[in-house]
Amino acid sequence: MARIDAFLKLGVQQGCSDVHLAVGVPPMLRMHGELLPIKFRDLRGAELEGYVTEILTPSQAERFNAGHDVDFSYVSAEGGRFRVNVFRKDTGIGATFRTIPTTVPSLATMGLPPVIAKLCDYHQGMILVTGATGTGKSTTLAAMIDHLNETRKLNIITLEDPIEVVHRSKASQVIQRELGTHIPSFAEGVRAAMREDPDVILVGEMRDAETISMAMTAAETGHLVLGTLHTTSAVKTVDRIVDALPVEQREQTKSFLAQSLLAVVTQILVKTPDGRGRRAVCEIMMMTRAIAKLIQTEQTFQIPSLVQTGRDLGMQLLDQALLAAINAREIDPDEAYLYASDKRAFQKFVSDASLLPKSELAGA
Repeated sequence: MARIDAFLKLGVQQGCSDVHLAVGVPPMLRMHGELLPIKFRDLRGAELEGYVTEILTPSQAERFNAGHDVDFSYVSAEGGRFRVNVFRKDTGIGATFRTIPTTVPSLATMGLPPVIAKLCDYHQGMILVTGATGTGKSTTLAAMIDHLNETRKLNIITLEDPIEVVHRSKASQVIQRELGTHIPSFAEGVRAAMREDPDVILVGEMRDAETISMAMTAAETGHLVLGTLHTTSAVKTVDRIVDALPVEQREQTKSFLAQSLLAVVTQILVKTPDGRGRRAVCEIMMMTRAIAKLIQTEQTFQIPSLVQTGRDLGMQLLDQALLAAINAREIDPDEAYLYASDKRAFQKFVSDASLLPKSELAGA
C-alpha cells in the first residue's frame, strides 16, 4: 500500500471532498467547503516527493520531472478513487486529491430540479453545466450520464481529464476516453467520437475555441452534447461562447446558440443549515424563441428577466433558487446571502449581523 493512502483513507472516513498535501504545512481536508488541518506534523519536501512518486506511472513521473503539472485518476488501496493534481510551487511540491464517489448519485437524491432529468430526453443539441471549480459540475454530469445509461439504449462517449466516475454499461453502452491517455485533446476527441456512431458525447471541458467549435458541430449534426464551462451564469455562458470564437464566426455562433443550445445549468454548492453538508443550488435557462432572439440581436443582458418569468418551463434565477431553498430549510441563510445577487431580499434571513452592510445595521 502506498504511504499516501493513509491520508486518503482518513479523508474518506471524515467525509471530506478534497485532501491537500503541501510542503511546510500539515495535510489538510476540505470539509463542507472549509479547509481544516489534520493532527500531523508539517510535511517536508523530500517526504512528500517520496509519497507522490510512489503513485506516479513512469510517463506521469517523466512529465512531472519536466516541470509540468500532472492530472490523473488514482485508486487507493483503501481510500477509494480520486482525481489528482500534482504541482510544484515556491516551497516544493503539492498535490490535491478530489474524492470521487464510488456510486453515482441519482439526479433525485442530489435534490436537482426535475427539469434536469427531462433534459436527458432530448436527442440532439447542447446542454451546458457551468460553475466555478469545485461546485459539483462533474457530479451532476455523472448523474445525467447514469440517468441516460439506465433509461435509454444509446452509445454514450465521454471525454474526460481525467476519468472520474467509472460508468458500467447498463441499457446503454458507455465508452470513456481520457485526455492524454486515449486522446491528445478534447477537440480531437470530439472529432474522433463523431466517427464512432455516438448518440451522446460528453465533453469534460470546453476550454478553447477549437473544442467549442467541434462540440457545436456535433450538436448540429444530430448528437446530444453535454459540456462544461467555468462560467457563473447563463448570460456569461452565452457571452463566453460568442467571444471565444473568431469574429468572422460570430453570426454563425449566435445562430448555433439560438437553434441548438438547449439549456444552461449554472451550479453552486451551499452549506446545509447544520453545517454538515452542502447542497447544489442551480440557475437554469431553457432556450426559448424569445431568448434565442435576444442572443441573435446581442441583447443577452435581458435574458435574466425572461429566466425569472419562465418558471413554468423549469427556469429559475440563482436568487430564486436560493430563496426557495432557504424557505425549505435546505441551506444556510447566511451563506446564501453571500451568493445572492440582490442581497436586499435575503437580509431578513441573515443571522450573522456582521454580514450586513453598516447602513442596514444603523437603520435597524
